[in-house]
Amino acid sequence: MTMPAPAAQTRDTIQILLLENIHPSATETFNAFGEGRTYAITRKSGALKEDELIAALPGVQLLGIRSKTRVTARVLENAHDLLSVGCFCIGTNQVDLVAANARGVPVFNAPFSNTRSVAELMISEIIALARQLGDRSREVHDGVWKKVAAQCYEVRGKVLGIVGYGHIGRQLGVLAEAVGMRVFYHDIAARLPMGNNRSVPSLATLLAESDFVSLHVPETPETRKMIGAAELAKMRKGAYLLNASRGTVVDIPALVAALKDGHLAGAAIDVYPEEPESNTDKFKTELQNLPNVLLTPHIGGSTEEAQEAIGREVAAVLSKFAAMGATTGSVNFPQVELPPVKGTHRILNVHRNEPGVLRDVNRVVADLNANIDTQFLATEGAIGYLIMDLEQDVSAEVSRRIQALPSNIRTRVVY
Repeated sequence: MTMPAPAAQTRDTIQILLLENIHPSATETFNAFGEGRTYAITRKSGALKEDELIAALPGVQLLGIRSKTRVTARVLENAHDLLSVGCFCIGTNQVDLVAANARGVPVFNAPFSNTRSVAELMISEIIALARQLGDRSREVHDGVWKKVAAQCYEVRGKVLGIVGYGHIGRQLGVLAEAVGMRVFYHDIAARLPMGNNRSVPSLATLLAESDFVSLHVPETPETRKMIGAAELAKMRKGAYLLNASRGTVVDIPALVAALKDGHLAGAAIDVYPEEPESNTDKFKTELQNLPNVLLTPHIGGSTEEAQEAIGREVAAVLSKFAAMGATTGSVNFPQVELPPVKGTHRILNVHRNEPGVLRDVNRVVADLNANIDTQFLATEGAIGYLIMDLEQDVSAEVSRRIQALPSNIRTRVVY
């Protein structure tokens, strides 16, 4: 699958399209990483539908999105100039990662920058659920004075069970201990505990021993509806469920049933199986109007601090990829980051992962009597990724000949 070469090599202007109100810190970061390059940045406030995105992408080399824009296989097939996609959020399920890999397009995200914001929201919701604050606030707004202590608790001494002990889970565990909670966690990978957080051997054990269960897992086939009727039944009577991970992780009808029959005392949900595409769309869920249920519109990372940090984090990795082919942090590409070699040009080649490619590339270089300063090859999935620094006067011809190889997917030169 040979693709057309990008319209411009990276000594020229880099065309960038940023959608969905990405924070201005991204623009500042691109400009700071300029290093003699010019970035032409187009910003749009909303998401684009598939056909609109296809129409907007000719000439665009770097695309920045958040959670609403879908980068499908069809979009990628028509994005001949696109070098990389940056998801200015944690999740990447809005991008067809397999199709992007096959077409030589690395995808980056922001796994660190909204960690604190999500963890703080979870702590606030744990306390709010324990004190039934959502109900009390709504009642006072409606003119009802209901001062009660029944079924309202301190969180000190209670057990928080964290499912998924990644960046957010660990930060949440630290904050929970700071307010006097005991913290258990379960993860499919071995994780070093923070503070006095304690690992438990199974999800069933965590559910049975926790007063509050907070979900922080990615969207995968294994996590789809991982909390269903059977799992909810294993939770303590009077416990609370919180989900700020992905909407598909919880079976919503089963959760509604567990709340209505009194098995669970409350829930806080920030993500849903289907979410509106814009703030003007109406939203409906079976969880609405249930007592002691906090519903928020996917705002876990929606703070000024998080959005500014995300803008800088993703723009930085996109800039490094455009400038020198660094893919550290990509979710669908080999992890490669090599320092540039002075006095050379760098050839970046994505090719089909098949035998003999490096032999053919080296034959191209040998036929031109060129000297290679640095060469590194890594593979992932259907593709191989080759970085090669060599003499400046032959880089254009080497690139042209590599693009003509049957294995070639995408080749470019950075200067």
